[in-house]
Amino acid sequence: MLSKKEQKVGIEVGILYALLPAIFWGSIVLISVKLGGNAYQQTLGITLGAFLFSIGAYLIKMPELTPLIFAVSVISGIFWSIGQMNQLSSVAFLGVSKAVPLSTGMQLVSTTLFGVIVFKEWQTMTVILIGSCAILFIIAGVVMTSLGQKKSGGNEGGNFKKGIIILLISTVGYVGYVVILRWFHIDGWSALVPQSVGMLLSSLAISLKQDPFSKYTFRNIIAGLVWSTGNLGLLLAIPLIGVAVSFSMSQTGIVISTLGGIYLLKEKASKTSFVIAGCLMIIAGGVLLGFTK
Repeated sequence: MLSKKEQKVGIEVGILYALLPAIFWGSIVLISVKLGGNAYQQTLGITLGAFLFSIGAYLIKMPELTPLIFAVSVISGIFWSIGQMNQLSSVAFLGVSKAVPLSTGMQLVSTTLFGVIVFKEWQTMTVILIGSCAILFIIAGVVMTSLGQKKSGGNEGGNFKKGIIILLISTVGYVGYVVILRWFHIDGWSALVPQSVGMLLSSLAISLKQDPFSKYTFRNIIAGLVWSTGNLGLLLAIPLIGVAVSFSMSQTGIVISTLGGIYLLKEKASKTSFVIAGCLMIIAGGVLLGFTK
């Protein structure tokens, strides 16, 4: 039984871990778009980087690896590949600064429901109220950033519908990737190598007919190393502060991807004030989530 002081330290460390994916994942789509390639090449490159990262981490930490840990973590990696490839594919229809906020909103609702209903992570009325307000802030921020994006005309409606369908598939993948490890109580360090194996094999299988080993694939290994740093942070945060809080905090990196899409990738925004206000609401939601622990 941990003392109150030890529990407090664990929570603080968990929050710090959850900030790693917020920073690194918030940059990942921007980095991939800059490095070039199609969604298949980008995803395969990221998984190659993740595999290299996991091997290095394994040699340093030497975590436990049982058949159950290996099998479940491989499945988690397959789920991730589905989520990542479809998120990158949606960018072609929606743009980074719209696709990422919408994807974030879908993931937040789904993972929070799992964390609260299935894993019973919010148990007092006060925590439920604070957590619900935090999620509402984040979702409202997501909506505002999306409303602030400039419509491109032409087949905007058709592209939007295609993008939403692709993002729904992506959400199923991302939620499965996080929840299955929590369900089986698998440690983040132990999950790294088999998870990256599942990511790599599934990405390769999906990419075989898409010129998988182009220069763009190897460029995106850099993005994979960036992603892996955030992934490790999330996997280490989940046992300390739960799925609902850790995943929600990790998604506040949307601020980086949204503003980066506008100012770095030069995607047009008709209402920049909406975008900035939305980003501030997302940050406020992330801060509120910290109070649920």
